[in-house]
Amino acid sequence: MRIFLVAAMAVLLSGAAQAQNQNVPRYGEEDKEKSPAQIQADKAAERAYRNSLTNIPDKGPSDPWGAVRSNDAPKSAAPKTKTKTGAASAKTGSPN
Repeated sequence: MRIFLVAAMAVLLSGAAQAQNQNVPRYGEEDKEKSPAQIQADKAAERAYRNSLTNIPDKGPSDPWGAVRSNDAPKSAAPKTKTKTGAASAKTGSPN
């Protein structure tokens, strides 16, 4: 029974390793020639892709912060009054 489990695990693991061993083109390796049917299928797929892009409606400008920002204009700060010394505002707070 133990031998059967070890053999089954070896088969499963070797199958996963074999699936990862695809023929990846190396640097400088020439691409294989496409058949006329493959070229025609590529052109048809490109046309279908371009047609699908024309079916997407224009959404218009989006404002991702629209829900956070209020619709009112920001309140401007009260005009600062100048004192004799030319400071922007008088000192406030406790005398200590």
